[in-house]
Amino acid sequence: MDNKVSRKTFRHRLGEMVSALREDIITGRRPPGDYLPSELTLAEQFSLSKNSVRQGLEQLVGESLIEKVPRVGNRVRDPNEAGTITVRFGYYASMLHETNLQEMLEGFYKLHPHIRVQMVPIYYSGFLETVPEYFENGLLDAVTINNHNYQHCLDGGRERIFEPMEENKELYPFLTRAFKRSGGELHVQPFVASPVVLCYNKEHFEERGVPEPDSSWTWDDLLSHSAALRDGRERYGFHFHLLSGNRWPIFLLQSGASFRRDDLGAPPPDFGDDRLWDGLELGRRLHYDPGTLPAFLSETDSDTESLFLQQKVSMMMTTYYSLNSLKAAGFRYDLAPLPAHRNAKTLLLSIGLAVNKASKAKDAAMALVRYLLSYDVQLGIRRGTLTIPSHKKAAEWQGKEAMYRPPHFHMYRDIVPTFAHIADLGLPLKELERMRNELKLYWSNMESREQAIERLRIAFERG
Repeated sequence: MDNKVSRKTFRHRLGEMVSALREDIITGRRPPGDYLPSELTLAEQFSLSKNSVRQGLEQLVGESLIEKVPRVGNRVRDPNEAGTITVRFGYYASMLHETNLQEMLEGFYKLHPHIRVQMVPIYYSGFLETVPEYFENGLLDAVTINNHNYQHCLDGGRERIFEPMEENKELYPFLTRAFKRSGGELHVQPFVASPVVLCYNKEHFEERGVPEPDSSWTWDDLLSHSAALRDGRERYGFHFHLLSGNRWPIFLLQSGASFRRDDLGAPPPDFGDDRLWDGLELGRRLHYDPGTLPAFLSETDSDTESLFLQQKVSMMMTTYYSLNSLKAAGFRYDLAPLPAHRNAKTLLLSIGLAVNKASKAKDAAMALVRYLLSYDVQLGIRRGTLTIPSHKKAAEWQGKEAMYRPPHFHMYRDIVPTFAHIADLGLPLKELERMRNELKLYWSNMESREQAIERLRIAFERG
């Protein structure tokens, strides 16, 4: 086992060195004619042997990015002289550990030695304000894009900046549908996905003799068992981050609330709808229940996962993406569908791949997308992470596991009919975000329902 870990760590460090040098050359941080640091310096910097460093440098020689000058060193070549095409790829930073994205690209270079990928980090927030501008100025050729950001693009009429794509029949159809919302045209290929689910510590349940959650659970069941799981000040039964854009809307979906209007000139939504307040009250009740960890102990979804990892909570609302932060867990955990309210609904969170319609490297960018959606790459995601790949056959692969995987990992296949999207609520995302901000006093028990309704009406009339 130790040898396997050592080999994996070695490959990671070697890949890190090659990727860092390649990135420096492609971006011009190491201009043509410059010499790389000595093999000894690189060996010390990346904790590698000199032989390993030479192995990595040979790879860069094969990619025509450097040339060996006898008795002098390794000189940087001009990537353009070798006919190299650069694809500027915007990616969410979380993709590095949720999909092992950097490692995947090494295989792409072997298949396409004339294409280099320049990694450009982008962010969930402000996507609509930055990415279209980057596209227009030729700063990005392809991007990762989640269904929330794509919905922002639809709301802002910006989906036409993406190159239309053919539907890939090897991918889960329900994931493709998540990005097919503009006249039937597909602009984004699904890459990975996750529903919001319930994750629980099996050992806490066994210790207290509490039955493990299943698809029959309601939120009342969760609260009842949460109280039984609480262990004084040491442990709480349940926790979630109420203000998360991927959490509180679930209670509206489960209550049947909808804000659909016939046209953009329609009056503001009906904030007096009983179904709306049924969902909002459910969120507040869960938030303040004695079995739920106090809100001030977390500010983000990742704080919730950290508390679960420390075994300070027995259950949490989370995603398959976030399970990757539990790889070091020293306890057994499992998954279950979210408890139901009036409806059994959960949010489906998809991340896709899109190409700049105006890109000068469009063919190379499309080659990158095809590669990332190939069976072998998607199988690598399935085997090396806890993220759900979009490729159906790869996602449902069965074999010897390389890590702990919750017993009900494939549970997502059984709850597809419960998957919903933020767009199903019928409000543009900006309006939903405004609504959340106006509800903070209500959720803090500082306003009544009537006061909150009046606050919402005034805020939406102002526009």
